Amino acid sequence: MAGNRGPLAGIRVLDMTSVVVGPICTRTLADQGADVIKVEAPGGDLLRQLGGGGRNPGMSGKFINFNRNKRAICLDLRDGRARAALRALIGTVDVFVSNIRPSSLARLGMDMGTLCAAHPRLIGCQILGFGFGGPYSEAPAYDTVIQAAGGVSATFEMSLGEPRYVPMVMADHITGLIAAQCIGFALYRRERTGRGEMIEVPMLENIASFVLTEHMGAMTFDPPTGPPGDARLLSPLGKPLKTKDGYISLSANTDEQAFAFFRAIGRPELIEDPRFCSVAARTRHTEEYFALRAEALLQKTTAEWLEIFRAADVPAGPYNTLEGLLEDPHLKAVGFIETVEHPTEGRIRRTRIANSFSGGMREEHLPAPRLGEHTREVLAEAGCSQAEIEAMLADGVAIQAE
Repeated sequence: MAGNRGPLAGIRVLDMTSVVVGPICTRTLADQGADVIKVEAPGGDLLRQLGGGGRNPGMSGKFINFNRNKRAICLDLRDGRARAALRALIGTVDVFVSNIRPSSLARLGMDMGTLCAAHPRLIGCQILGFGFGGPYSEAPAYDTVIQAAGGVSATFEMSLGEPRYVPMVMADHITGLIAAQCIGFALYRRERTGRGEMIEVPMLENIASFVLTEHMGAMTFDPPTGPPGDARLLSPLGKPLKTKDGYISLSANTDEQAFAFFRAIGRPELIEDPRFCSVAARTRHTEEYFALRAEALLQKTTAEWLEIFRAADVPAGPYNTLEGLLEDPHLKAVGFIETVEHPTEGRIRRTRIANSFSGGMREEHLPAPRLGEHTREVLAEAGCSQAEIEAMLADGVAIQAE
């Protein structure tokens, strides 16, 4: 693709995913230069309708943010012609990503085993709610289902007294990014062996690993040496701290940082206090340590504390609202929030790609596509004749945005 020097330039991805877990995976690949072709049914990805704030139907802010740098086709896979066109398209790609349930893919004749056997260099990535072989394997899953099943909600109950969800689709984000990572690993192996492979990326197992790595703690040992849970992370006092005029985030963990903090708040005698004189002591007395932090920070403004802590090299930062995040001086200085023109949605804000490669980055940036925006061109690339394409469009088997 002209103007594309990203590390995945030349890699082609067929994206049969929807909502968040799959689209964040394929957006990550697209941002790094892959040619990602998003396949949607005539109703479109549900995310086109979620999140609100859209100027035009089917182009919500969330959809725009999760589907940049992709091309989109729209096919009704209930029709044999559409399935044949999709199979032809699969023969042109390096990677096939799906978060459709395996039984549904099998009914389409597109299960991962069949596709990878037919195309030995294909890397097939199946993002699942639950891994194969368990009793939940075919159950439907959304982020909140996985947060609850994976122990995330339980950490809120341990901390705040009632189970809650993280108010963003955390399980989807984490699993989607892991899926992109796994695809990168598989592409590297294919470079060495010449062969593709199937990848299974289950949400529950990945989130359970995420939670247990943090919180298994004393239950790592058999028999357990105590209850699970990291007391520092589960403390109800482990939150942004009030100042005279707002909030601040503080994290003084090492002895050097904690002792600098004690000096900064005018309490150097705490360095010798047996409750706070070491990492182990502060861990045993987490609640007391957190309480004294909260009390001390009420004495000055956020700006005053940030200046003091920066001078003392104590890890601290501002508390941003969602609106404030868009105006954060650091993010502004590095140009993280960009304002661009979308061809149908007008002026929009978007986040730039956060990470960089000295070998080159994607230079051509595609706006999030309308439903079926690239159907004609992609089907032609798959080898469909002009007559076949026009017949499918006329019969509603394929949709082209005009």
